[in-house]
Amino acid sequence: MDIFVSKLGDNRDGRSWKTAYHSIQQALLAVPDARGGHRIIVRPDTYVEANLYPAYKGAVGAYNELIGDSYNQWGSGATGWVVIDSGDPAAGFKSYDWWSTFRAYLKGWSPGHTDEGFSCIIWDRWRFEGLYTTGSDAGLFFDGVQQHEPFSILVENCVGIGRAFGGGVAGVLSRPEEPIRFRHCHLWALDFIGDTAAAYLRVENKTMPAQPDTILEHCTLVGPQCSVKTSNFTLTPYTWISLKSCHLITLNFSQPEMGQPSAGIIVSVQRGECLKIDLEDCLLMGYKVFGVMVEEDTVKDIQYATHGDCRAYVQFKQDVPPGFRRLTAWPTTEFQTLAPLDRPAGRPAVGPGV
Repeated sequence: MDIFVSKLGDNRDGRSWKTAYHSIQQALLAVPDARGGHRIIVRPDTYVEANLYPAYKGAVGAYNELIGDSYNQWGSGATGWVVIDSGDPAAGFKSYDWWSTFRAYLKGWSPGHTDEGFSCIIWDRWRFEGLYTTGSDAGLFFDGVQQHEPFSILVENCVGIGRAFGGGVAGVLSRPEEPIRFRHCHLWALDFIGDTAAAYLRVENKTMPAQPDTILEHCTLVGPQCSVKTSNFTLTPYTWISLKSCHLITLNFSQPEMGQPSAGIIVSVQRGECLKIDLEDCLLMGYKVFGVMVEEDTVKDIQYATHGDCRAYVQFKQDVPPGFRRLTAWPTTEFQTLAPLDRPAGRPAVGPGV
């Protein structure tokens, strides 16, 4: 079933561009069943919405889709990004815990968090395409909260910007046959204090899995504290991450003597042993490559493997681990990838993308 969203529709039933719903949330609640294969197609425009959630998950072999009509291939009459701005409609950027593009909520997080809890597990087996998410605490981020269940998503040609996280997952389990995937995405974090990363990836494994939980391909990951992070303060699950042709840019080259340098471009918060990471043809820019924020001496326990040409541009006093080629000059060409294009870089195929 196709469901359409456009501010030019008459907001009747979402079955065509003429009768399209005005909001993405209306369309998500109109998904009729849990059989999967449903597609929500959104006309490029700006939608001021937050804490989105669907009526149903997708299904095995039949992901649901939330996609922007970025190239007018579905006839919306527009091209460009579908911007989901989750800021305050009157006051702007809303950096507030548990206020994000996708609804996730922990009751009791603070005295002000009194609503019932909610888990992003409801987004299991969904595919996302052509979305530009911004204005809140997290962009393309999915938090299972305390509902640790198997979870699979596919995010392609999207932009995620948030105070804490540009994108990622937390509080979920993985499926070996259906890893969590981000492809051709720009993920930006805007804060440098506490719980923040361009891509925060924490899967709740009690031991290191036999294969990667999360795979990022051709992504640009930018943040002032770190680009990739796993584990958390006092939380020590094990996560295996795979990065292919990614640019990791951590905007902190602070002096070690007087400044506040980043713990690393790639960070495991509590202990190094919680992280295993594969890198293939990646560029890393930042103060140093690896770090641990709490038990700092366990950085040696981070497991990593490099393939192809992995390059690192770091502060001149910092070492570059074996397997990385040290760059001595600013990588001008790669740095230009910081800004996303005016619409998704690759035209999506019509139909399910799984």
